[in-house]
Amino acid sequence: MNTLQASNRYPPLSIGIHWLTLLLLAGSYALIELREFYPKGSDPRELMKTWHFMVGLVVLVLTIARLGLRHRVHLAAIEPLPPAWHQALATLGHITLYVFLVVMPLLGWITLSLKGKPVPFFSLELPALAGPDKALAGDFEEIHETIGNIGYYLIGLHALAALYHHHFLHDNSLLRMLPAHQAARLAARSARRSH
Repeated sequence: MNTLQASNRYPPLSIGIHWLTLLLLAGSYALIELREFYPKGSDPRELMKTWHFMVGLVVLVLTIARLGLRHRVHLAAIEPLPPAWHQALATLGHITLYVFLVVMPLLGWITLSLKGKPVPFFSLELPALAGPDKALAGDFEEIHETIGNIGYYLIGLHALAALYHHHFLHDNSLLRMLPAHQAARLAARSARRSH
C-alpha cells in the first residue's frame, strides 16, 4: 500500500476537506431550513431544494475522497494518549459520521429517483437509482429528514468532543485538524495558560 508519511497532524488536504465539508453541511442545512420561508412550488423554494441536493452530492464526493485519504495516511498517536475507551468511542463517532455523510446524499438521490424527478448535479443529470414510486418516495423522504435531524446532534457531539479533548484532556486531537497557523497559535495560547 502506498502510504503518506506519518505525522502527528492530518495532511493539509485532509484538513481542507474536513473544513470544507463542515461549510457545505452548514450550507445544505441552511438551504433546506430556509426554503420554508417560501411557498410550495415557488421558484426560490425549488432552487433552494435543488442546491440542497447538489451540495449534498458534493459532500458525498468529498467524503469518499477523505475516506480514500484515511487509508493512505498513518497518523502518530494522539499526545498524550487517551484511555482505550476514549479511543473506541472516538472511532465509533467517526464511523457514525462517515456513514451519515455517505447515507444522507444517497437517500436524497434515491428519494428524487422515486419521485420521478430529475437528479441534478450542476450541469449534469445523474441517472435514477430507482424507478418512480410515489408512496416509497414519501417513506424515503421521511427517513432522510429524520436522519438529517439526528445529524445536528452528531455534528454537535463531534465538535464538543474536540473541544473537550483540547480544554479538559489537553491532548492534541483538535490541533491535528486545524490549519498549521491556527494550530500553532492555539497551542501557544494553551501553553501560556498552563504556566
